[in-house]
Order: sequence, then C-alpha cells, then structure tokens
Amino acid sequence: MSLYDADFNENDNFSIEDNIEEEIKKCRELINSGNIYGSTEIIEEVIQVCIDSDRNAEGLFFVNELINIFPYNSDYWLKKGMLLSNNFNYSDALACFQKALTLNPADAEIFIERASAEESIGLLNNAVDSLKTAIHLDPMSEDAYFDLGYIYQKQEKYPEAIECFRKAAELDSSLDDAQFEIGFCYERLSEYQKALEYYERYIDLQPYNINGWYNKGVVLGKMNKIESALDSYDLALAINEHFGQAWFNKGNILADLGRHEQAIECFKKAFAIDPSDDASCYNIANVFEETGDLTNAIKYYTETIKINSDSYEAFLARGYCYDSVGKYQLALKDFNRAISLSGENFEAWYAKADLEYSLGRLTEAITSYRNALKIEPTNYNIWFNIAETYLETGNWLEALDAFSRCITLNPSDADALYGIAKVNFILSRTQEAVECLKKAFSLDPEIEKDFASDYPEIRSSKLFRKLLGEI
Repeated sequence: MSLYDADFNENDNFSIEDNIEEEIKKCRELINSGNIYGSTEIIEEVIQVCIDSDRNAEGLFFVNELINIFPYNSDYWLKKGMLLSNNFNYSDALACFQKALTLNPADAEIFIERASAEESIGLLNNAVDSLKTAIHLDPMSEDAYFDLGYIYQKQEKYPEAIECFRKAAELDSSLDDAQFEIGFCYERLSEYQKALEYYERYIDLQPYNINGWYNKGVVLGKMNKIESALDSYDLALAINEHFGQAWFNKGNILADLGRHEQAIECFKKAFAIDPSDDASCYNIANVFEETGDLTNAIKYYTETIKINSDSYEAFLARGYCYDSVGKYQLALKDFNRAISLSGENFEAWYAKADLEYSLGRLTEAITSYRNALKIEPTNYNIWFNIAETYLETGNWLEALDAFSRCITLNPSDADALYGIAKVNFILSRTQEAVECLKKAFSLDPEIEKDFASDYPEIRSSKLFRKLLGEI
C-alpha cells in the first residue's frame, strides 16, 4: 500500500477507508502543489475508495486530473466510467468504457462494467453481448457469469440464467447469492421443490438473511405447506420484526386459514411499518368484511382510498359494504367511482346493475347489465339477471333472447328454461311454453312447485295437465 510519509507506517492497520476525508484533502493538496506525478498510486487508491463509497464527485475530480496527464491509460477511463455509472450518468459512462476498450480491447473487466451500464438503461441484449465477450476473454470470471445470469433472469430466460449462476458458483464457492438466484429462477419456472432446495442451501450459508427465509416461505406457501410457510415467515420476522412484506404474507395465509384475528394483527403490523401501504390497509378491511364487521370494513376501505384514491377495488368493496348496511346512495356513488376508475371491470357494472334493480331503477339496471356484458359476454349470471329485468319491464322478446343465451351457456339450466316458458305463456305460445316446462321439471322438480305458486290457475286446469301428459 502506498502511503504519504513515514508517520503512517507507524500504524500497520492504517487504511485509506479509515480516514477518507483526510486522504481526499491531502490528494487535493498534492495536485494543487504540482506533485501529482509522484503520487499517482495513492490517488488511484483514493479513487477506488470513492467508487466503493459513492463519493462520485471527488472521484471524478481525481480521475479527470489523472486523465489530463495520462490520456491513454485505459484503467483511468474505466474508473471514470464506473464513477459516472454510480452517478446514473450511463450515456457518458458508456462513452468512457468505449474509450477504455479502444486502449485495451482485451480487458474483460471493462466489458463487465459496460454491461452493467447497458443493463441499467435497458440495453439488455447489448449487455448480454458484452458479458459473453468478457467470458471469452476471461473464462474464469465468476462476476461475468453471475451478471449474465442476472440479465437472463430479467429477460425471463430462466434455464439460461440457472446455468450461468451455477457456473459462477463453481468458480467461486463463496458466492452465496448464486444459490439464492438459482432458487428464484426455479420458483419462476414453478419448479418449487428445486427452488426450495436452493433456498435452503442459501439459508445454510446465510442463516440470518431475511430474504432467504422469506422466499422459502413464499415457495412453501405455493407448495401448500402452510404451517411450514408460517414458520419461515416467523423466522424472517425473528431476524427483523420490521419486515413488512413478511407480516403481509403471513396475514394472507392466516386469512385463508380463517384465523381472522391473527390475520388482522399481521396486516396491522405491516401497515404500521409502512403507513403508505394501501394493500395492507385493504386486506384489513377485507378480513373485517369477511367476518361481518362492516363498520370496521368501511373504515379501513375508506383509509385505503385516502392512501390510494385510484383504487377501484377499494371503492367497489366499500360499495358492497354500503349496500349491505342499507346505505344505497353511498353504494351507488362508490360503484360509479369504481367504474370511472376501472372502465373495463365488469364487477363494478354488475354490482351497480344489481343495486339499481333492487332500487327499482330497472331501465338503468338494464343499461348497466348491458355494459357488464360488453366486458363479459359469456357470463351466465349477467344474462340471467338481465333476462329477469327485461321480463319485469315487459320487454318480452329481449327477455326471451336473454334466457336463450343462458341456455346456450348452460343447456341444463332449469331456471332459464322456466323463464322461457313464462315468456311464451305471455306471448300465447302455449305449446312452446309447455315443452320448456317439461324440460325444466325433469331437470329440477322444485321448478314445478314454483310454477304452481306463480300460476295456480294454469297448473290446476285440466287442459294444462293433459298437455303435460298427467291425464
């Protein structure tokens, strides 16, 4: 290590990192005094510390001074590019890396750093080419293989990424992160057993890493090993109780298990850690809604909307709650807001239509059902509801068409057949009505009771009984 004077040699443990401010000051003094030629080694060391500690302005000052004197030194251009990359100035960084390569085209490290800058601005294919060149120049570079694996991962080329991470791990057995990344790739490939194997390898190497325990919990949840997943989240939280995403995922599992109070507690923990987390707030409301505590559900849906005023899901869910407690105008307002935010969400139109129907606004309900059908044209429930609404408004032919659509979607649907029969009775198409009734009765005998209640005078007539073949 290069030092300034004999005083530093008295302390064998001295390093530039220990007193970076003083070292930067002395380097400036050396440059200002014209002693730069005899001090290049220590200035280079200070530049490296600046790179490692994100002191980019100071690092750029020093490297530019060296480049002014040694413009054909590829290492200085490389370091300038690295400092510019640290400063998010990737275009100028790429220019520096290119200059370094013109001076030393066989330096694998330059290609690796160039790839990093290319990846940062989305030039993933260029980055792949740079890293492949680096590997060609230095087949033993674990950094090149690891970085190439990471880019393949971003491109969702998971098998290729796995091979690169494996090669990196072979070249450097201490590269623990390679095991984690392989696990992640297998998780994305839905090969959960293999993913679990590699996450466990990573945890064996890094037992106090919360990401390892967290990702293991995610995979165990996908494998439906629920209790084990909960244990993994608990271990992550034992390492860091402020890990909001672990509280959130644990809450989701508990909610699915019907352990509602514990789920709410977890979501509240996550929400307390990040008060801007509308997802945790929404889930608190959702669990309250599931347990029938609509007052608290409305409270937390409202809080969700305060955090994220564009959450159509929160408006829709709060609308359902308002509907359930009889606050119909507020429900209608929320459904309209959900529609304006989502546009293509059929549930909001469907909910609005059902509410309008309940309020006796049948014409408006038909319009809303129609809008829902534009989004979900094969939804049986919407067709059946609009058919019933047409029937009540006296739009017989439209009702007949809608019931017929129901039969197309579900040929064994007794309710739709009964609806067609009712329309045919109204249209005096007695034979067609009777044929539909026969099919409906055979599919669901309970329909016959409904018919007897709805049309007692018809059901008891001898002519009708004869048509049915009962006499």
